[in-house]
Amino acid sequence: MIRIFDIASKDLLQLLRDRETFLFLLVMPIVFTLLFGFAFGAFSRSTTDPRLPVGFLDEDHSWLSHSLHDLLAASEVIRMQEDDFSTQASLETLVAGEKLAAAIIVPGAYGHAVLQGKPAKLILIGDSGATAGMSVESEALSAASRLDSAVRMAIIMEQVRGDQAPFDYTYQQALSAWQEPPIRVSETTSSAIKKQASGVQTLSHTSPGMMLQFAIAGLLTSAQILVTERRSRSLQRLLTTATSRLHILLGHFLAIFVLIFCQFLLLITFGQLALRVNYLQAPGATLLVAFCAALCIAALGLLIGSLAKSGEQAIIFSLVPMFVFSGLGGAWVPLEVTGVTFQAIGHVSPVAWAMDGFKNILLRGLGLESVLLPSAALAGYAALFFLLAARRFSTAEEK
Repeated sequence: MIRIFDIASKDLLQLLRDRETFLFLLVMPIVFTLLFGFAFGAFSRSTTDPRLPVGFLDEDHSWLSHSLHDLLAASEVIRMQEDDFSTQASLETLVAGEKLAAAIIVPGAYGHAVLQGKPAKLILIGDSGATAGMSVESEALSAASRLDSAVRMAIIMEQVRGDQAPFDYTYQQALSAWQEPPIRVSETTSSAIKKQASGVQTLSHTSPGMMLQFAIAGLLTSAQILVTERRSRSLQRLLTTATSRLHILLGHFLAIFVLIFCQFLLLITFGQLALRVNYLQAPGATLLVAFCAALCIAALGLLIGSLAKSGEQAIIFSLVPMFVFSGLGGAWVPLEVTGVTFQAIGHVSPVAWAMDGFKNILLRGLGLESVLLPSAALAGYAALFFLLAARRFSTAEEK
């Protein structure tokens, strides 16, 4: 056991003297987390209105056209864009130039036609075959229908009840009734999931993704130590002592594991304090995923070091898994936005399992039970990589 710790401490001292190790393990993950965060708007303070911009021109100027305007202005689908100098021609130009999703024009005598029970048509400028045009058309028809129904109800009630149901009172009551329909759809969210700002949600994906990617990238320095050890004949001399191959393997593995796990702890702390990514809402689950991910990546580094025959090969063997595993595993783009087939292929990468574990904690608000499967998958990959490295190490011909 002492020999294992001696080898591990030797590797750690050698790694920590290398500036590239510090660059890949700490600086690059932070820089790329910030870059991806800016790219996806995580640090944007501006709030955008998701409603469709719609021009509005009132050529009637009646109290009913004003009521229609108020109904449209309260819509959750469209956003009224008004200009006192607008004309039908100018609105057509804006819609054609895609500055507006559509435009609604209330023609003259609209209010009179509604009161007389005659067909009252609105003018809609837009592409009724496009999604935006259909949405605006549906919202305009809905508002006009509500207005017409309220007027019809008020007229009928005034004719039947007289002064007991004056037109204005009944009209307002009918419009108000539309605000609280007898049937409504309510959306509820589990209390276990805390509502997060979109910026925090973006960083909740970017932070663990970059942390995992550059943990793999940092293996090139660790792998080069094993290559240099063989090429300088240090390994052959070490094998002539009482140190076994297993001790050597475990010593190198322990050094890489400690380095990566410490990297995870530092970057998790940075994410928690500086980026407000709530890793500590389930600290036990976070540590379990980080521990198993570090085991997996350390075993991968050991395999790369045993396979590479030169420093150049060590670099290639480290960078290729970084790009392949990170790309397939959803470190750059969430796998949830891809198809089912790609998600299945992506989970061949251990990065996908690590991302599942971290996102179960950060985005879904789940606890320890939710990370047991991802952690077990990572531990399985760690065992596989370690066994392959041990087999390669034991059968390699030392010269």
